[in-house]
Amino acid sequence: MTSSGRARTQDVGGPPLSGDVTGGRALLGEARAQRPQQKAASVGRNRRSGLNPDMGTIRPVLLTVLFLSSASGSYPRAHNVTWKSTNFKTILTWEPKPSADYSYTVEFSAVGADKQRNSHCIRSSVTRCDLSSSLSDLNANYVADVLSEPPLGATSSLIEFPYSSSPRFCPYKDTDVGRLDFKLQVSEDKKKTTLYVTDPLTALFEDGRQLNIRDIFSSQLQYKVTYWKNKSTGKKVRLSASNVIEMTDLDRAKSYCFKVQAYIPSRSLDKQLGELSRTQCSDGDNQSVFEVYSVGVIAAAIFLILLLMGLVIAVTVVCYKRREAAQHSGKEGMPLQDV
Repeated sequence: MTSSGRARTQDVGGPPLSGDVTGGRALLGEARAQRPQQKAASVGRNRRSGLNPDMGTIRPVLLTVLFLSSASGSYPRAHNVTWKSTNFKTILTWEPKPSADYSYTVEFSAVGADKQRNSHCIRSSVTRCDLSSSLSDLNANYVADVLSEPPLGATSSLIEFPYSSSPRFCPYKDTDVGRLDFKLQVSEDKKKTTLYVTDPLTALFEDGRQLNIRDIFSSQLQYKVTYWKNKSTGKKVRLSASNVIEMTDLDRAKSYCFKVQAYIPSRSLDKQLGELSRTQCSDGDNQSVFEVYSVGVIAAAIFLILLLMGLVIAVTVVCYKRREAAQHSGKEGMPLQDV
């Protein structure tokens, strides 16, 4: 024992006696001698009961793990958690439909931000959640968790509920662009065909006005026109940055068919093209013969028709004369009858 230890002992209990010190050392030695015997006895009892000596420490941990496992298994986890988004109308869907014993709650956040909840998707019995207006930062990457919880009005002793997470979703990069509408107009001289494309509306609003896809994608939005001659299989493609598309390289005498779709080259390849529009065809077949064919072609056609008619008449006359001649020769060869 150090001098400082001694001084503290003295302050608390007065000056120590030599007999007390000797007795204390003897008791300390006896206690140290008994420790190995107690440990050996404890190990012997554990071995007789089939327990590992360290199970006293491990057992509480195992019980905690088993409790949490049974708790998380009390409600089925959601699966097939998927984002479905068209024109920024974004729906989170999952399976299966819950029974009366549990419900679903959706939590979502931008990656790295705090979790949020949509008031329409708390303790719900449906398997979809509309998050269109909740994903305010269109360029952020979002993740959503679908929690399996007690039904509305019920309680549970669980601290944490089982959940399933969605893949990442970025509205600007991942929403699908729906089908475009367009009007087709052919000029009077048939030299120009114009397509007037209407940009579809989105599920987003700004200052009370509903936004269309041009408002969001701005100069990134282009249009891909696929066109071909009516009743033909060969197709051509044209890109346009404007929604008013003039086609001047078409044959005046032909009817053409058109399809239009949105094209966003800044996106990944599988997300660059929107849904194809309905097919519309121009009325090239309503043109007059003189607009379609030149005078020389028309004259040649008339000449061929007259020549064909002349041949038909000539063959008919020849056949008729031969038939008459055959009938006449037949009458002359018949024998005279006796009177």
